[in-house]
Amino acid sequence: MRIAITGSGLFTPEASISNEDLVESFNAYVANHNQEHAEAIAAGTVAALSPSSAEFILKASGIRARHVVDRDGILDPARMRPQIRTRSNDEPSLMVEMGLTAARQALEAAGRTGAEVDCVLIACSNMQRAYPAMAVELQQQLGAGGFAYDINVACASAAFGVQAAAEAVAQGNARCALVVSPEICSGHLNFRDRDSHFIFGDAATAVLVEPLEQARGSRVDEVLGTRLKTQFSNNIRNNFGFLNRAEATPRSEADRLFVQEGRKVFKEVVPLVSELIGEHLAALSLAPDAVRRFWLHQANLGMNQLIAKRVLGREPSIEEAPVILDRYANTSSAGSVIAYHLHNTDLVAGDVGVLCAFGAGYSAGSVVLRRQ
Repeated sequence: MRIAITGSGLFTPEASISNEDLVESFNAYVANHNQEHAEAIAAGTVAALSPSSAEFILKASGIRARHVVDRDGILDPARMRPQIRTRSNDEPSLMVEMGLTAARQALEAAGRTGAEVDCVLIACSNMQRAYPAMAVELQQQLGAGGFAYDINVACASAAFGVQAAAEAVAQGNARCALVVSPEICSGHLNFRDRDSHFIFGDAATAVLVEPLEQARGSRVDEVLGTRLKTQFSNNIRNNFGFLNRAEATPRSEADRLFVQEGRKVFKEVVPLVSELIGEHLAALSLAPDAVRRFWLHQANLGMNQLIAKRVLGREPSIEEAPVILDRYANTSSAGSVIAYHLHNTDLVAGDVGVLCAFGAGYSAGSVVLRRQ
C-alpha cells in the first residue's frame, strides 16, 4: 500500500519575544543577582553572573525571536517562566487546545473531518501530564474513532510519529492517522541560564497520514520511506519526572529543567544525522542532488547548514534547506514540520523532500517524501 501525507497544520502563539526583549530581562536578573550577592562574590564564594547580548544569541544560534504561550511571566526578572492559568479537569488541556488548532488545519487541507480519523498520535518532547494520554483527549475533542496514544522521543518525536502512523495505515490498523506535535518548550527552559535561555519557542503542528489512493487534498506527498535511529547520550537531558518528589535529596530547579552540552551535541549529532539521511536516500536509490527540499529540525542554524552540506557535498541554498528558526526558535518536535508546512507549496509533481527531526536521546528520524 502506498502511504501519503495529505495535509498539515500549524498553531503559532500570538505572543513573540525578540532577542532584545529576552536580553533586557536576563540582564536585569543578572544585575539583581550580582548586587544581592555582592559580598559573597567579592569573597569568592559565589560566582558573578555574566550579562548576555542579542548579538551573542544570533551568532550562537541564528535565532532572532520566538513565539511563546506567555510573554509577561517569562520577561519578569523575578519570575522568568511562563505563567499559565490552572485549568480544571473539565476544560481542554492547553497542549491539546494548541494541537487541536493545528489538527483542524491539517484535516481541512486534506479534505477530511475529525470523524474520519481513526488513529491519533501526540508526538512531542514534554507531556502535560502522565495520564490520561493527551492523544486520547484530542481524539475526543475531534470526535475521532479508533485509538490514540502519546509518543515521546524528544525533538525527533514527529518523525517517529509519522513512521508509527504510516505503519498503522499500511498494516490496516487505521485508515486515517493524525500526528500532532504540541510543544510548550518555554515550560522546561531555564531562563536564568545564559547558555540556553534563548533556545526554545512554543508551537504546535499536525500532519495527516492516509493511503495515497484515498487522498483528497490538493498537495499530497507520498511517503517513500522512513528511517529511525537512537543512540544514548546525556548531553541533552531533562530530569523532571514523577519520582522527583520521592528523591531523598531533592534536585535543584535547574536540574529539573532542560540542560545540554552544546558543543558536544553539535559534534556528535551532525555526523549521526548526516549519515542517517545519506544512507536512507541511498537505500531508496535517490541521489542527494535529487532532493528538492530538506525540512530539517530547527535547533541551530550552523548545525542545519552543516548537515545539509554534508549530505549534498556542497553548501545548501536557502531554498533547499529553508529556515524558520530565526522567528520560531527551537520548537522541538514541531520544528521540522513547521518548515515543511511553510515551505512546500511550491513543490511540483515528482519533487522529492526529506523531513528530518533529531534531538535528545540521541534520537533521529528521516521521512522521504515525493510530491504527487
